[in-house]
Amino acid sequence: MHIEPRPLPATLPFLGNLPPLLTRLYAARGVQCETELDKSLARLLPFQQLKGIETAVDLLVEAIDQRQRILIVGDFDADGATASTVGVLGLRLLGAAHVDYLVPNRFEYGYGLTPEIVQVALGRQPQLLMTVDNGISSVEGVAAAKAAGLKVLVTDHHLPGEQLPDADAIVNPNQPGCDFPSKSLAGVGVIFYVLMALRARLRELGRYQTQAQPNIGELLDLVALGSVADVVPLDANNRILVHQGLERIRAGRARAGLKAILEVARRDPGRITSTDLGFIIGPRLNAAGRLDDMSLGIECLLCEDPEMAREMAVQLDELNQDRKSIEQGMQREALAQLKDLPLDAMPFGLCLFDAQWHQGVIGILASRLKERYHRPTIAFADAGEGMLKGSARSVPGFHIRDALDAVAARHPQLISKFGGHAMAAGLSLPAGNFPAFAEAFDEQVRRQLREEDLTGRLLSDGSLAVEEFHLELARALRHAGPWGQHFPEPLFHGVFQLVEQRVVGERHLKVVLKSECGSVRLDGIAFGIDREQWPNPTVRWVELAYKLDVNEFRGQESVQLLIAHIEAR
Repeated sequence: MHIEPRPLPATLPFLGNLPPLLTRLYAARGVQCETELDKSLARLLPFQQLKGIETAVDLLVEAIDQRQRILIVGDFDADGATASTVGVLGLRLLGAAHVDYLVPNRFEYGYGLTPEIVQVALGRQPQLLMTVDNGISSVEGVAAAKAAGLKVLVTDHHLPGEQLPDADAIVNPNQPGCDFPSKSLAGVGVIFYVLMALRARLRELGRYQTQAQPNIGELLDLVALGSVADVVPLDANNRILVHQGLERIRAGRARAGLKAILEVARRDPGRITSTDLGFIIGPRLNAAGRLDDMSLGIECLLCEDPEMAREMAVQLDELNQDRKSIEQGMQREALAQLKDLPLDAMPFGLCLFDAQWHQGVIGILASRLKERYHRPTIAFADAGEGMLKGSARSVPGFHIRDALDAVAARHPQLISKFGGHAMAAGLSLPAGNFPAFAEAFDEQVRRQLREEDLTGRLLSDGSLAVEEFHLELARALRHAGPWGQHFPEPLFHGVFQLVEQRVVGERHLKVVLKSECGSVRLDGIAFGIDREQWPNPTVRWVELAYKLDVNEFRGQESVQLLIAHIEAR
């Protein structure tokens, strides 16, 4: 692992009266002016720039006025769950009489609005079918819904294929011809924007002259959760959405289900950060879609009763524990497949398959292997009927969805279907095609990446001076975000004396350090360390990459280093 300095612009921007360290951190993350740090809702990009938004609102106003049955078809991940919940709650707030949701079970129907899930939907007798976090690639599914006489509104954020579905309206910042400046909205962000546009239209129509205008800001806790959990880039617009959602949660105004998940996870809502959304709440919500049925997660988020919400949060927590156990077993099996393969003989593009692997967990497995071997990775599971389902994760500089598109163009018969983003994608292919696909994928990666691109690297924001290891700075950094994808939490590096070291919780290294000059004593923790290397009683000096964090123990706060990388010196 190499620690490299994070690039800075030649000239630092003026960002108001910020401390020099914060100015440098923001500049390194592409902030160019002070207004980009304004996280008020007034700074949100206008919904009018979204292509198709007026037609979408036409459909929804008609549905509200005619008391039509609206059925939301979602996705089975945290973005899809929060988007489904925001759609249901928001439309009800805005006057829709009949709103329901349907999430395909990933093991029966797979992803998206397929013709099969349309048949299930018809049993609910909807008049308007509305997708959230899917639909842009559902050409056949939309056609089936239209043939059945339904109107179809697609809201999505995924990259479109060559052919768009023939929906009555499409809202997707990534569709051709859309001028919306932020292409990074999550699925839940897109549906929130649709609700903003709908409320504005209803206001224009005079619906709120005798009644209070509904506050759809109540849904921002869910928008924040879905955006962070889906790992979309936190550009200035998404940072506003996430910041506002976090503020609601910290103020105790989160939905009962979200509060319950935090309570079961033993997290204080008043101290929650974007990292907690991604690593604490998101996985618990995702566990329902991975192992069972995402309806449990959506029902928890919809629930108004704290006691019932807590019961569902406990079930989500138990599913997450099961997911961890399954994942650990799959990791052991994957590492066994690779243990005799020297790193220099390993494919540039890694493809692994085991007939016993769990479909719902292969995405996490691919992510773990990508982090370990620093190369694009696809993990496959048996999807039945002679088909394999794959989940792909990528490294910076390699657009995984475009790579699959290139493989499909060169080898038209290999892949049955695929879709996704720059950093994550999914695909299906016949089991017999796996060896040929693995070879074709490796060839595609080799066309784009060099061997030096496959070396793990950490970008550091520099070293902290001795006088900067204090609580005020740690607190300031915690709230200077929200931090996330493409807007990473500050990471520093330095050399320290290693005073004490011990393992806690089986795989976590707890250390006591002194600054290089020995004048400051600090606590630190490294999660998921290699037990073959640590603890090491012979090591006296270490080089660290770390985050400056606030540790709370028995009501007392102290500075703690969250160690991302530790190496003996």
